[in-house]
Amino acid sequence: MPRKGPPPKPVVLADEDRARLEALLRRGKTEQRVATRAKIILALAAGGTLRGTADEVGVSAAIVTKWKNRFLDLGVDGLADDERPGRPRTVTDAHVHALVAKTLEEMPSGASRWSTRDMARASGLSQSTVSRAWRAFGLEPHLSETFQLSTDPLFIEKVHDVVGLYMSPPDNAVVLSVDEKSQIQALSRTQPLLPLRAEQAGRRTPEYRRHGTTTLFAAFDIATGRVITDLHKRHRTEEFLKFLRLVDKNIEPALDIHVIADNYGTHKSPRTKAFLVRNPRFHMHFIPTHSSWLNQVEGWFSILTEKQLKRGSHTSVPQLEEAIREFVAAHNQDPKPFRWVKTADEILANVARFCTDTLRAHPGDT
Repeated sequence: MPRKGPPPKPVVLADEDRARLEALLRRGKTEQRVATRAKIILALAAGGTLRGTADEVGVSAAIVTKWKNRFLDLGVDGLADDERPGRPRTVTDAHVHALVAKTLEEMPSGASRWSTRDMARASGLSQSTVSRAWRAFGLEPHLSETFQLSTDPLFIEKVHDVVGLYMSPPDNAVVLSVDEKSQIQALSRTQPLLPLRAEQAGRRTPEYRRHGTTTLFAAFDIATGRVITDLHKRHRTEEFLKFLRLVDKNIEPALDIHVIADNYGTHKSPRTKAFLVRNPRFHMHFIPTHSSWLNQVEGWFSILTEKQLKRGSHTSVPQLEEAIREFVAAHNQDPKPFRWVKTADEILANVARFCTDTLRAHPGDT
């Protein structure tokens, strides 16, 4: 039976409308439902039928019809949702702007940071409104992070040198990230540790007794994740040279040894320099000052602290050292290297961007 009535009106897109619809699909923050409507219109404009478009987009034919008609009547703007009925908005954009500005530019009386309660009292808004606005703008006054920019005059050269070793290690050589973790304390709790139970976390008293300290020397092989370690009471040049000799014994004689280290005095002392002259297969590479994040062994130290030291209870330095040796042995049974992904140019660009943004935000502090 032939279809009665006029033929369905086709969707014809002007260049401007097509560009707007394609931009909605490319934009990462477009709501999913709006992106779906844009797909419907683009599919219809490409000659798709109601049923074919519905199957392609994954909606019903009724939905396709609804948004086709809305587009034909109102254009691209018609793809947005209608304003919903309800109580008129009481918090205006001006209120939100003033709230954000106050959060960023002022401090509460008698405190070093804003709380939602303090800001609600100062702004005349509700605590829940303050909380929602802060979340929307990514403001977290309760959090604080530390930073320290390197003032090393050779910062750029050292970053290129160290990152170059990470991303393109030399042939016939091993690259070791080396450092000392000093003053590791042997601490015992004043009361017994309560083990983990169902519906109850493990517990420990915050009070402890000190039983002395030790220093851990570590060389992290960036290619394999294996570590060479040694423990000493102190961390003078004498102990550092003993550790380098230990490294020398543990690395195949045919390989050069590239050591990445920080600028601690023992790493550059006259005796250390003399050792390097006598042992030419060692090559020292120094990270910039205040750039411990560039030394991979620091990441391994963090794992050691979290997995072994943080919750441990040791009544003597030998007991502490034995726990560290057990952790090292377990780690070396299945070592995993870290995956370094940032190039030197990307790191330097991030540092430059941070400095520029900081100066722009705080022009009066320079």
